[in-house]
Amino acid sequence: FCTFSRIFAGFPMPKVKPNKGLLKRIKITKSGKVKFNKAFGRHRRSHKPGTLLRSYRRPKTAHASDLGRVQSMLFISLKRRRKPEASSEETSQD
Repeated sequence: FCTFSRIFAGFPMPKVKPNKGLLKRIKITKSGKVKFNKAFGRHRRSHKPGTLLRSYRRPKTAHASDLGRVQSMLFISLKRRRKPEASSEETSQD
């Protein structure tokens, strides 16, 4: 009869290690947004339209639905952006 503590006696606890590949590809802003660069914009650009190439230069932020995945890979907590609520003036019907 073996218990968990007997099997792993003498072994250190597993470390919480963030995904280094993801850390190199994103920046986390002060407000908690995740900024990244869009793919396909570095080479083989000659056949792509100018509007597409200009769109690669614009800053991109991760969607709120992707923040959970980023949090689990980096072991950090990020703020989820909420939709702005309607003010009381707009909702009241007179």
